Amino acid sequence: MAETQHWTGSEKYLCDPELAQAFHMSRVLAMPLLIEGEPGTGKTELAVQYAKDRGLEMFTFPVGSKSNVEQFVAKFDHVKYLRDSQIEVLNSQREEKGLASKLSTGNRSTENLGDYILQGPAVQAFLKPNSVLLIDEIDKAPREFPNDLLFALSHRKFIIPESNQVIEVKEEDMPAIIITSNREQELPTAFKGRCIYHYINFPESDTLTEIIKKHHPGANEKVVTAALNIFYHLRNLGLERAPTTREILNWLKYMKSFTEGEALEKIARIDGIGALIKTQNDLEKVQRRILSNPADFQKRSLNN
Repeated sequence: MAETQHWTGSEKYLCDPELAQAFHMSRVLAMPLLIEGEPGTGKTELAVQYAKDRGLEMFTFPVGSKSNVEQFVAKFDHVKYLRDSQIEVLNSQREEKGLASKLSTGNRSTENLGDYILQGPAVQAFLKPNSVLLIDEIDKAPREFPNDLLFALSHRKFIIPESNQVIEVKEEDMPAIIITSNREQELPTAFKGRCIYHYINFPESDTLTEIIKKHHPGANEKVVTAALNIFYHLRNLGLERAPTTREILNWLKYMKSFTEGEALEKIARIDGIGALIKTQNDLEKVQRRILSNPADFQKRSLNN
């Protein structure tokens, strides 16, 4: 039976109450959880940390611009089937000539098409009750990809055309399905209707401080405060790509290699800015602000 206990996070993941409720609802109702929000706000980590905390097997499908349902579900290995067909013909010819030795097909038979099905993460998860299936960044997929999933999500089954094999899972054995989106494109309404929806808002300073403590326990409080002051100031500059949770965690990890005094000086100068800023235009904009008023950035790193 699927894992439906209310999960509120772990030592490494801070799961806010609204997200925890949406995730719990999705598992009780055997529906996927669709999470949208800024990059770096912990959407993918929900699946990773939940599976790790519960000791569950996890299957991942990282979505790209050329992703299709065949890759996600299962595909027929035509090359291997053709090769084995040729081997069977050669073995028949060798038998006619009285040769005892045979070429091997690895115990596969061309009469059993199931031997040539390469299972994708969807089929693997459906065949493994109480597992976790992550469909990561579905907004990168071609438009037809989420539409092609509608039948499977509605009926909890996949049909493999070449072998007519039906992969079906009962509601109580449905894997926990987590789908993430950075909203690069709008998803079809019908697809969203098959999911429980949650939007992760960017965390306030207090919440982000708690997240930092989970990833960097024992971190120097003055250093964390100074880094957060600069971090939120950067987020309010109207950048093309504002720094996210992932960036502040990486920046603080870098700062841990210095003494408190050294770290505070580096933060005031925004040393290691490449951990926070990810586009040339944003980098130039921040550098202009620093050069025009360096005292302002230094003040922000020292004040709450």
